Amino acid sequence: MKELDMKPTRDGAGRAMVELGKKNKNVVVLSADLTDSTRAGWFKKEFPDRFIGFGVAEQDMMGAAAGLALSGKVPFACTFGVFASGRAWDQVRVSIAYMNANVKIIGTHGGVTVGEDGATHQALDEVALMRILPNMSVVVPADATEAYRATMDSVNINGPVYIRLGRNPAPTLTKKEDPFKIGKANLYRDGKDVTIIACGHSLYEAKKAHEKLKEEGIGARVINLHTPKPLDRDLVLKAAKETGAFVTVEEHTIFGGMGSAVSEYISQNYPVPMKMLGICDSFGESGSPLELLEHFNLSTEDVVKAVHEVLVMKKK
Repeated sequence: MKELDMKPTRDGAGRAMVELGKKNKNVVVLSADLTDSTRAGWFKKEFPDRFIGFGVAEQDMMGAAAGLALSGKVPFACTFGVFASGRAWDQVRVSIAYMNANVKIIGTHGGVTVGEDGATHQALDEVALMRILPNMSVVVPADATEAYRATMDSVNINGPVYIRLGRNPAPTLTKKEDPFKIGKANLYRDGKDVTIIACGHSLYEAKKAHEKLKEEGIGARVINLHTPKPLDRDLVLKAAKETGAFVTVEEHTIFGGMGSAVSEYISQNYPVPMKMLGICDSFGESGSPLELLEHFNLSTEDVVKAVHEVLVMKKK
């Protein structure tokens, strides 16, 4: 078996910001004391005159980003996801989302695969906090390739975009030639018995679950729902009608995340049996990424188990 290429999704966004800086002189990058960790430093090295460091002042950064956007610039505001959505949420809500300001928020260190940094730095609820804001688009790339493309595509949206990125290396699952557009999910693997819907690093667990289930004679469709908002309703509805059962999996609380977005739509339009895998009403913990995936029931085996359970529900 070919060894998978491993890269952090934050690296893809870092490359894209530099590329966008070369193409558009209005692109500026802002950082709140985490310049190296968010890969904003790559842009700083190339375009020091278009980089602004704010220190530990996320609220100031978001306010400045809104002002820059309303002045015709295309600002990328970079920090950890927990700080973008927690410390600066009021500024994001009022100055950016309410004003429909053209700000791109790069939120790194999302999910439990952040690892040993623990609960204070593992963003597990920021997709929900960003998703509920009017005008805000939310993207959760599966790998560095997709993170690059999401960051590049974000400038085609005239409004705020939140891009959730990871810290640790993740398997490269997508290709440069694969179709990608914010708001359009991708069919990653086909199947007729059940649909597994995943985003971010969880797509890898969904992929492995598909392979295990195939050995059992179960056809599991896998959808890469990289954009929880706006939701690709057409693809989700098609999967519900054709497979009749859903399992969603994400490194995020089950309240308000990608699974909730799917459930909110499908329950009102074409209800099917559904299981949601995610963080169940708890904070994160310190540990290795693998240990934490197992602890929070987000491993391949947990996805397979959920598929078996939802197939039983489907037969009733």
